[in-house]
Amino acid sequence: MIEKDIAYFTNQQLRNLLISNHDVTPYVKDSLDRTLKCFEKNNNKYYKEDLNLSVFHSGQYSIYLYYLANTIFKKSNDTQLASKIYYLNKILHSVDWFYEIELPNYWGVEHPIGSVLGRAKYNDGLFIYQNCTVGGNKKKYPTLGRNVIMYSNSTILGNCNIGDNVIISTGTTIKDQNIPNNSMVFGESPKLVVKQKSENKINELIDEIWIRNRGKS
Repeated sequence: MIEKDIAYFTNQQLRNLLISNHDVTPYVKDSLDRTLKCFEKNNNKYYKEDLNLSVFHSGQYSIYLYYLANTIFKKSNDTQLASKIYYLNKILHSVDWFYEIELPNYWGVEHPIGSVLGRAKYNDGLFIYQNCTVGGNKKKYPTLGRNVIMYSNSTILGNCNIGDNVIISTGTTIKDQNIPNNSMVFGESPKLVVKQKSENKINELIDEIWIRNRGKS
């Protein structure tokens, strides 16, 4: 879709769902540019075959709405409109990605319903599945390295430093623990099972999700 069609589509949703006459048009180009840059390295066929935005692909559109809310907040500090886009994303996709949170230049989702990406330091290559949570514990927040893959129902809370190239298995909860680079993680804190792998082995798994030699960070 072209910019004016995307703007019209989102404006109509604001009017119909939130009874709002706000106009997102001034922010669409920058938000779309950020979204398409985010998609460049995604290895999923729905992203790489035709580098475009489909408002009818919930994963793509949810990422776009995050960038739209975040762009509005950063460019104009219009927290009322940013809040409405944030809420629209909640209504449509059941995700909680607040516009003040700085998500990275490229990150991805597969069935993102139920995901909460709270206050944390994020890096490129984050990929999440359904019902994933990142957030605080006792006013401490995580730092995530590059290429952190969170499978369904996994959680990262509190004072955690998650290394680069870390794969967090389904149902795992990490709380106030550090994870080294090139690891697979299972279980629940404080009794996690951390299996360090060779960088080549981890890269094989990451390459299923990311095209590491395509696009720029």
